[in-house]
Amino acid sequence: MTKLSVNLNKIALLRNQRNIGIPSVIESAKTVIEAGAHGVTVHPRPDERHIKYDDARRLKKMLTVEFNIEGNPFTGKLMELLHQLKPDQATLVPDAPGANTSDHGWNLQQNKERLEPVIKQLKDLGIRVSLFMDPDTAGIQIAKKIGADRVELYTEPYAGASRTNDNVEQTLERFAAAARFANEIGLGLNAGHDLNLQNLGKFCSTVPGILEVSIGHALIAEALEMGLDNTVKEYLKVLAQN
Repeated sequence: MTKLSVNLNKIALLRNQRNIGIPSVIESAKTVIEAGAHGVTVHPRPDERHIKYDDARRLKKMLTVEFNIEGNPFTGKLMELLHQLKPDQATLVPDAPGANTSDHGWNLQQNKERLEPVIKQLKDLGIRVSLFMDPDTAGIQIAKKIGADRVELYTEPYAGASRTNDNVEQTLERFAAAARFANEIGLGLNAGHDLNLQNLGKFCSTVPGILEVSIGHALIAEALEMGLDNTVKEYLKVLAQN
């Protein structure tokens, strides 16, 4: 079964609108764990506009499930945080400091030399390393060569096609081909970005070997109507069917 890691960034974004501590990132983490989530994801950005570095430190002390910290290793204090906390997984993302959200994978032809020593540092700390990637076999091959354990497929192109019902099958085949290649060369596969209850099942049933999905924005939005506990359980039902 594909594992579910719940991204808590949007909980922190709402909390940060007022200085009274609600909603609580820690209490939300407890809720998703009790509902059966396999992991928790955070993506602290340099300006701490949602998840703060201290949130990550507090989560590390209480989590009983996999901890995945995302971010750009070349901006802010991410590397310092990863060295300090040694999460189960670090997902390296090529975000610019002011990016609204992640919107593309690594160009490894341009970044392989500077990423390779970073990956080695993190693996020496016992951290599993995943690179945020577009469904491109050439890039995935480089990811394997420079030492990544996994790649996280950037799924917005599929989500966008699903929203407009345009070229869904063709888009899915791009992801499936990239996944088959990753499986062949022994690279683990994660996926994430704008996956939701409507499009997740088709993605996981079509794209082989997805070990973990990281879902935040849609899950938290759906939780506003369904409740956080129920929403996590609905995602787990979808994953159990694939």
